[in-house]
Amino acid sequence: MNVASASASARSRQQAAGHITALRAVAAAEWTKIWTVRSTLLTLLLTLALGAGLGYLVGAGVAGGFTHMTPQQQETFDPLFATFYSLTLGQLPLVVFGVLLVGTEYTSGTIKVSLAAVPRRGLFYGGKALAGLLTALCTSVVTVAATFFAAQAGLGPYATSLGAEGVPQAVVGACLYLTLICVFAMGVAAMLRGSTGPLAILLPLLFLGSQGLGNVPGLKKVTQYLPDQVAAVIMHLAGPPGDPRFSRDFDAWTGMGILGLWVVLALAGGYLVLRRRDA
Repeated sequence: MNVASASASARSRQQAAGHITALRAVAAAEWTKIWTVRSTLLTLLLTLALGAGLGYLVGAGVAGGFTHMTPQQQETFDPLFATFYSLTLGQLPLVVFGVLLVGTEYTSGTIKVSLAAVPRRGLFYGGKALAGLLTALCTSVVTVAATFFAAQAGLGPYATSLGAEGVPQAVVGACLYLTLICVFAMGVAAMLRGSTGPLAILLPLLFLGSQGLGNVPGLKKVTQYLPDQVAAVIMHLAGPPGDPRFSRDFDAWTGMGILGLWVVLALAGGYLVLRRRDA
């Protein structure tokens, strides 16, 4: 019995190792495909440029108007709002990247070639998702770092530092948000099997949400749970607790947990569509 159990355990480990090796190989192939597309570099550089460039401009604008604020506004001033507000627009090119990464396979017809090369659809989908996630994570880390320091330069005497209270959490949250919103876009593109539909839905939704849709009193009870709104707390883009208009009904990490759920649902939906429908 012990010999049989040991043999079964060894086979399980070998199978697991084989799955991991296969996933790494597919992810490496997808990584190569990502960087052979001209639009990849353009969208990722645009994410960085919008985040950092607008971060500096917003910071400078806030600093210039600080003396015109009321005493109450000065007392509750949060430099992190000015720091990460630019990411509400900076995220859009990264979302475009996520959609194109998956959707172009369908619009160009290369999905048939890809599935012929990797017949196991779960493996193909997992490798593409992993490659996209790693690309988004690297871009997010660089973008958030550049945005933070650019915004502090713009804020001047009203700037904060990396070691200040709440800043590390906000920085980590911003990196996670940009990464996860990109992966969410990948899942949506997989469900809709293309690029045009997902972009027509996601870009207006994210833009309107970022411009205040999530703070409209009559809509807030629902819109605060949308993917782009749940990270507002951790990035300090929502008001302080108790604010009847701009606050959220959840804390920072609960919001990130909700975003994680959105991502899981989108990826699961994309996988089910890929599995059940012909290429």
